[in-house]
Parts: sequence; C-alpha cells; structure tokens
Amino acid sequence: MKISTEIWSSANILGEERAIYELAKAGFDAWDFSMFEMARIDWSTYQVQPSTHPLSGNDYVAFAKKLKRIGEENGIFCNQSHAPFPSMVPGIRDHLKRAIECTAIAGGKHCIIHPDNNRSAEENAEMYFELLPFAKEHGVIICTENMWNWNNDLDQASKAACSHHDDFVAHIKAVNDPNFAACLDIGHAEMKGLDTSARQMILALGDKLEALHIHDNDRWHDSHRIPFSMNIDWNDVVSALKEINYKGIFTLEADAHIRTTAKTEEEAIREIVNLKNAARRLADMFENA
Repeated sequence: MKISTEIWSSANILGEERAIYELAKAGFDAWDFSMFEMARIDWSTYQVQPSTHPLSGNDYVAFAKKLKRIGEENGIFCNQSHAPFPSMVPGIRDHLKRAIECTAIAGGKHCIIHPDNNRSAEENAEMYFELLPFAKEHGVIICTENMWNWNNDLDQASKAACSHHDDFVAHIKAVNDPNFAACLDIGHAEMKGLDTSARQMILALGDKLEALHIHDNDRWHDSHRIPFSMNIDWNDVVSALKEINYKGIFTLEADAHIRTTAKTEEEAIREIVNLKNAARRLADMFENA
C-alpha cells in the first residue's frame, strides 16, 4: 500500500518544490497536488479574486511540469489533486478545467472536485457532465467528495451533498461514468450529526471508491488532524477498506496538523516525517489485516 499526502500545508512554509522534495526524503511514495491558490476566494462576496500564484498565471503549465520533474527526480509521483473550491462560485469553472489539466501534466490520475453542498445528485451531475469531456481528453478521473454543512443551533454538522452514504451513492449513479469516482473524506464521514460513518461509506461505495482524504477528528468537528491523535477508530476504517479490496493509495489530508504545529522550515520537515509515520502505520495495518 502506497502512501501520499497533500502539499498545501507544507508548501505554505516550504514552497511546493521544497515540499515535494521533503515528502520524498521522508519516505512518502506520492504527493497530492493542492491547487487552492489557483483561485483565491473572497468569502464575503463569493467571488474569485486575482492571485499571484504560478498556477493562476500564464506559466501554469511550466510550473506543473517542474513539480512533476522534482518528484520524479526524487522517486515520488503525483497520485491525485484537489481542485479549487467551492465549485459553485461564479467564474470558477475555468479554474476547475485548469486543475484537471494540471493534474494530467503532473502525472496524477484523480482530480477531486467538490460538489455543490446544497444541490441534489442530479443537479451536481450537470456540473460534472460539463467537466467530464475535458477530463477524458486529459486522461483524468474526476472524484466527488462527501461534504458537510453546519447547524449552529445544534452545534453539529448537517446534511450536504454526499454527506450520507445513500446520497454519495446517488451522486455516483447520477453521473454513471467510468471517469467519475468517489474520494472518501474519512474525517467528514465521522462528524457528529451526519448519520453515517467511514465504514458505512466505504462499504456502500465499494469499487467506486478510488481515492481517500485521511485525517483524524473528535467525531464531531472537521479537525484535519494526524491519524491516531484523536477519536476515529482506524481499525474499523482499515478493515472496511480491506473488505472492499481497496486498490487506491492512502492519502493524508491532515493539513491542520502542520498548520498548528509548524512555523519554521525545520518544524515543517519534522512534522512531514511524523505524517509519514502515521500514514505508514495505517498502510501496514491494511497490509496485515
């Protein structure tokens, strides 16, 4: 079982190029191409704002090629990516297509594109139908992800697109395309109020589960912490993945871990190693199950 992790959190300290090098040095097999800086969102107006990041400029192709080369030179590959979000923001569709293109350039197979939290499977399918021809042209599989909203009165998560295993399956069936699959966010599945679990999600999705976002939480909030640091039952998760004969990669999205424990380059590099150790522990559990 190969292991990977997102690069956004470490790149905020090290830059993308150094982050990929340090992931390889630590012992990760792959890297998850975070593209959030491609489209900065003004959350007060829900508008895409100008960005100075290379992914947003005219040299985005060269930048993606450079990251792929750095990875290859250090024995690590891009397994998947995360497109900018939220997908319902006006003007973001071109960025989603660019994210698909950059995924292919970097060598990734899957591009995670969030559904609209507040739309049905059939409504979200229309967005994915628009993007799928472009994804197929570039040899990329689009993955939708289980989301959540928040109920302030109850102080817990509430229904959103793919937040329940039945609705997640409905989204997959509404698109019904070989270039469309599921990325299960383990932490989201374990949030209080959603009436599901990571195990239920995994068993319901079966062979349509092709990618993971792995992180820990208190089974209440969306904490994005390092596995084995909080309350998720990882034996339960791993046994379910084994039961469906999961063939993907174990990809961490524990971005809050580095953001809250590392301020310097030295600290970021130390925590990359800690993330690798946690990911390898999970992978070993899967191999030995």
